[in-house]
Amino acid sequence: MTPADRTPPLSVEELRARVDLGEIDTVVVAFTDMQGRLQGKRFAARHFLDEVLRHGTEACAYLLAVDVEMNTVDGYAMSSWDTGYGDFVLHPDVDTVRRVPWHPATAMVTADLAWPDGRPVAACPRGILRRQLDRLAERGWTALVGTELEFMVFRESYEAAGDAGYRRLTPVNRYNVDYSLLGTGRIEPLLRRVRNGMAGAGMVVESAKGECNLGQHEIVFRYADALTTCDQHSIYKTGAKEIAADEGVSLTFMAKYDEREGNSCHIHLSLRDADGRPVFATGAAAGSEGMSPTMRAFLAGQLASLREFSLLYAPTINAYKRFRPGSFAPTAVAWGADNRTCALRVVGHGPGLRLENRVPGGDVNPYLAVAGMIAAGLDGVDRGLEPPEPCTGNAYAAAGTGGDEEHVPRTLREAADLWERGDTARAAFGDEVVEHYLTMARVEQKAYDGAVTDWERVRSFERM
Repeated sequence: MTPADRTPPLSVEELRARVDLGEIDTVVVAFTDMQGRLQGKRFAARHFLDEVLRHGTEACAYLLAVDVEMNTVDGYAMSSWDTGYGDFVLHPDVDTVRRVPWHPATAMVTADLAWPDGRPVAACPRGILRRQLDRLAERGWTALVGTELEFMVFRESYEAAGDAGYRRLTPVNRYNVDYSLLGTGRIEPLLRRVRNGMAGAGMVVESAKGECNLGQHEIVFRYADALTTCDQHSIYKTGAKEIAADEGVSLTFMAKYDEREGNSCHIHLSLRDADGRPVFATGAAAGSEGMSPTMRAFLAGQLASLREFSLLYAPTINAYKRFRPGSFAPTAVAWGADNRTCALRVVGHGPGLRLENRVPGGDVNPYLAVAGMIAAGLDGVDRGLEPPEPCTGNAYAAAGTGGDEEHVPRTLREAADLWERGDTARAAFGDEVVEHYLTMARVEQKAYDGAVTDWERVRSFERM
């Protein structure tokens, strides 16, 4: 039940040989920014091998201090007009070199970020996850993670969708195609190209299926160690958009495109010890009956910190519009065995016993979300927490006014306030990281507060 041993899709020696043969002429050096997007540079392959591989490459540090539109904004300590918007350094992680089959003769390598004096960039999402993985390693544990990203596909190109203001777009399916083979067959050429492209980039593809919303689909990849999964998650999101654009259509991972079901990103997590044995399971029993004391404490930590860490799971204004009763997105800070109405679902049995966090949407930054889950779990273990009784019914009925369970934050503003006031985040990540991502939330909230929406125009233009 453990994943196959994973070797780099390309070693440096293999990359060098393919460059010598003329099979690769471009190398992309990339990192994932705050918003979960790949940023970086494209290099001539020989220059990468001769220079960048050894020394890294510089990029403006504002890449971790801008809004979604890449506007410079006030409030970030690490990069501003006052600091002169200097550089940080992208250091290629040689264990991540891979082919990029949807671009001719191209390879990609994921980078870690450091300042010119060698200090790690504290706000780097990949670095934040690495530090939590180091905390696990101190106990002899490793995290196995899988992410399940949903997306919606539209007939219009990205340019046409933008010209239309992203309104009245044509979904590729006109009805609910959840598990429908006919529905997925309508766009199998696109789904197949994405699956095969990701397989060529070194990912292990499992399946594709239709989902509930119009034109909504999901492609699932085999779980791996946490860092590998998060690297692949970011590459997949960018690659799927690039392939869709090449096909003349558009797809979106935004958390809530319309009033129907949103795009989720369920995150599955389990732990292994130094010998590869499951930490969460006590035996072959299914669900909560098979949980080890460590899993119980780890689960209790998730619940204890879920509201405080919601900023890591739902980082945008739009993300909080998913949390509606009956939407398959959670509202109650509750857990249950194979209960999809809860924020935390315990699923699997034996070595496959794991936690599923159902709070994140398709806009989540995977490094930050997984780092949050690990930090919350370790807090639960360190404090010896015990989870409450599982929810065995409809958790939507248990959330909010009159219910027994706390409600997940309803807005980004609420989540940011909880993040700012919480002690667990500061203990796990440090003040610099907490303040940095608080600024990100405040910038997003300020931009939204100043916007006039279509909803307001419809409500007020004539009627008021």
